[in-house]
Amino acid sequence: MAVKKGLELDIDDNIPKSFYTGYTLTEKDFKRLSDFIESNLGVKMPPAKKTLLESRLQKRVRALHLNSFSDYCDYVFSPEGMKDELIHMIDLVTTHKTEFFREAEQFDFLIRSALPDLVINYHSGIKEPFVIWSAGCSTGEEPYTIAMVLNEFKERCQGKGFDFLIIASDISQRVLEIGKRGIYEDDKIGGIPIDLRKKYLLKSKDRSRGLVRFVPELRSKIRFRVLNFMDTDFCFREPLDIIFCRNVVIYFDKETQERLFMRFYNCLKEGGFLFIGHSETMSGMNLPYTRVSNSVYRKL
Repeated sequence: MAVKKGLELDIDDNIPKSFYTGYTLTEKDFKRLSDFIESNLGVKMPPAKKTLLESRLQKRVRALHLNSFSDYCDYVFSPEGMKDELIHMIDLVTTHKTEFFREAEQFDFLIRSALPDLVINYHSGIKEPFVIWSAGCSTGEEPYTIAMVLNEFKERCQGKGFDFLIIASDISQRVLEIGKRGIYEDDKIGGIPIDLRKKYLLKSKDRSRGLVRFVPELRSKIRFRVLNFMDTDFCFREPLDIIFCRNVVIYFDKETQERLFMRFYNCLKEGGFLFIGHSETMSGMNLPYTRVSNSVYRKL
């Protein structure tokens, strides 16, 4: 099977899709893909998602000039495909929706309650940097939001030696590269308060491009890294003060969620906080967290 890399097949939108034969995902191939996605990425892939998976992966079948999804499965699960294609498949089957100051009330809780409590009662961020993990950070909007909030807090703690570090992880290398650059289109920054935009965003010299970039001082506070929640050995050298993992575990089954929440618990310092999405819950799980606010839990 010859795979042509770096080429895109021209598709005429005026020609019915049925003209391009071989792009129907059979039940057998769907099972091959869905079993892999669920076991290795933790993402639920029930039969109802067959059409969604088919539509997302069609572009890869075309780009590689393959004749069918069966050929695609053979390739992606080959040694060469696991090396060169897997990253593209992961990027297409995972969700990257995010925005600045998403679920803003949680940042209010961070500023008013979590940060002061950890600094005053646990001396977090004084002798060693205050460490927050933005887990499933996508294109970086969440870690940059956290960085702005923490830097504002740092400036109010003058003389106390407060400092911080943000670890931002995602399974997709492509979205992490966007986060590393810290460059965003003007229409993406509406959620950032005006005063913070003026302080932390640099406008492109070519204003017609409509781009902004976070200042180097803020970018230097974030460490981006590839991380798969299903890896059994992900760990950090030191316990974490806070974990943000929002609107990510909703795609996992309950058993996987509970196991992941427990691993987060073991990564946190005593008194540390876990922020999850408003559509997520620990209800019905046997976990040692204490709920302290809407979608915010604590290790006590």
